[in-house]
Amino acid sequence: MTILAIDPGTLRMGYGVVVSHPVMEAVDYGVIALPSSMSIESRLYQMYTHVHNLIAIFRPEAVAIEDPFVGRGEHSFPRSSLAIGQAQAVVFVGAASQGIEICRYKPAEVKMGVADYGRATKEQIRNIVTSTFNLPATLEEDAADALAVGLCHLSHRHATGALLNEIPPGQER
Repeated sequence: MTILAIDPGTLRMGYGVVVSHPVMEAVDYGVIALPSSMSIESRLYQMYTHVHNLIAIFRPEAVAIEDPFVGRGEHSFPRSSLAIGQAQAVVFVGAASQGIEICRYKPAEVKMGVADYGRATKEQIRNIVTSTFNLPATLEEDAADALAVGLCHLSHRHATGALLNEIPPGQER
């Protein structure tokens, strides 16, 4: 299975392409970085073009993307959540235009899926990602975040597959 994983943003969008067969590996990853001096419309179009190209090159079966962290009360981030939502929409359109499944994960789900701890730090997540995929410790944060989304998706798929193979009670041998 090939997954295109995205850590959305309107200035920096991390991406990772992970495969699970024959072994789990990161076949491509990076950061699409655009200048803040460029209009938001132009940045979103550039992001769409990059996502469309990644889909055309790697032909993923699914796109896994992180949902924005909105927060609550004094720890609310509506402005950044809106920008991330705009970047997400670009990815949604790119994937939907090719009939590709879209899977969304909350930040705590990604941390739980990768580190088994919903409050893991970015550094802990990066260490796990670099270790799992045998990547350099200098991996950019946004690329590491995207690869973590991909790793979370693969973990989620593996767990779902295991549950589907469960033997119903009374049918054991």
